[in-house]
Amino acid sequence: MHRLTIEYTAPADVEAFEAHYRDVHVPLVNGLPGLRRFVTSHPRGLGGDAPYLVAELWFDDAETMASALRTPEMGATATDADALCAATGVASRLMFTGDLVDHL
Repeated sequence: MHRLTIEYTAPADVEAFEAHYRDVHVPLVNGLPGLRRFVTSHPRGLGGDAPYLVAELWFDDAETMASALRTPEMGATATDADALCAATGVASRLMFTGDLVDHL
């Protein structure tokens, strides 16, 4: 499995962020081709800062994710994420990818 992770800093307008993310952004993400799993969390820092929201998008492999990144659906999702951050005062978001290794 291969995962794309997005970390959002705290928005200035939490209510507007949550409503837009839930009602607009989540359906866009769910429409991505090849998406196997999509989860979000509001982590709590253990002795340090934590992001406000973490989104994880899981794909079968890096090639499937790379293909999804080139689709019109991903273009619409990325445009919406930019607009969401600008409209709700999210100072930054960090994105990274990697292969998942199961150690159980």
